[in-house]
Amino acid sequence: MKISEIKISVFELPTNTAICDMEEVPYGPRMRWQQHPRDHQPDPVHVLHVYTDAGIEGICTVGDARYTSMRPRDLQHLRALVIGQDPLERERLDAKLRAATRHIFTLPGWHGAFDNCLWDIAGKAAGLPVCDLIGRTRTRCPAYYNFDSSSAAVAIDDSHKALEMGFSALKDHWYSTPEQNVADARAVRQALGDEVPLFHDAASAPYTLVEALNVGRALEELGFTWFEEPIADRDMKGLQKLCDALTIPILAPETLMHELELSALWLQMGATDLLRANARHGITATLKLAHYAHLEHSTIELNGPGGLFGLVHAHMVCAIANTSYYEYFPQGSRDEIGREIGLLNPPVPVDGHITPPTGPGWGAEWDWDYFEKKRIAVL
Repeated sequence: MKISEIKISVFELPTNTAICDMEEVPYGPRMRWQQHPRDHQPDPVHVLHVYTDAGIEGICTVGDARYTSMRPRDLQHLRALVIGQDPLERERLDAKLRAATRHIFTLPGWHGAFDNCLWDIAGKAAGLPVCDLIGRTRTRCPAYYNFDSSSAAVAIDDSHKALEMGFSALKDHWYSTPEQNVADARAVRQALGDEVPLFHDAASAPYTLVEALNVGRALEELGFTWFEEPIADRDMKGLQKLCDALTIPILAPETLMHELELSALWLQMGATDLLRANARHGITATLKLAHYAHLEHSTIELNGPGGLFGLVHAHMVCAIANTSYYEYFPQGSRDEIGREIGLLNPPVPVDGHITPPTGPGWGAEWDWDYFEKKRIAVL
């Protein structure tokens, strides 16, 4: 079997990343840069097709809810590098494309969608779901719910709704001052009781190291499960100090996770306790990172939704033993939006758990007539 052709289907969908400016606004005793959205222009969304001379097609979105398109030049390079190659030689092709990254001056992880297409091909050739091809570790995986963090009252109400839906773990996105975020975290904990796993994602709260230490100690007192992106991922020394000083696990490096070796280095150097990853950078690399985390007695936590509107991560969390949850964002902008281009089975948690499809490969089911109707271009 050989790769015979590569194409991209182009769509436009509502964006999760608004066009914005950054404003300097007061943040406690200092100033901070805060996003100021200007408009929500539609995003170009690319779906990659890898065709073989055996009639098997691999398909995956480029990126997930972000990084949704591939540069035309990268597509040209990809065709030159892989057409005529055996799609089952995933390790060899991953090594080839990683080596080529430096010479074609593009972003690390740029070929992740192609790698995911190869896993789709392999699953279809074997007649197996990808999670079974890798080796299933569970039939379904618990999902955590990202609740509305606009205020403590809204968060508590949304959290109760999530618990009623069957979710057992919840994550905030508090973005106020350290003191206010701790107060809101305390209010949610008191409202929900001590047994519900809670996570604090500080990506929108620009803590200093001292502030992060103080917040971390408060989270320990409140029994939070992890502290995500407490300071900038690139601050290795600061993260090392946090990991040394706090007992609550630190989860990083989300902004650097496109590069396998950097993520592994942060864990090796004690700059994170748990690893953030996203399989939009390729299953082959993600599995290596998961295995490394396992050897370091750590877990790898995938940030949502993952490729194919979450289908890729639905498989991965059921194939990787050392992961804890599937990340779920309500309102359907990251999973059910796949219906807008003809995806018939976007993954949505049921009773707080995600279950991957049973069909071969990623198990994506498509209304191809609708897919073609919504498509605006083919590259």
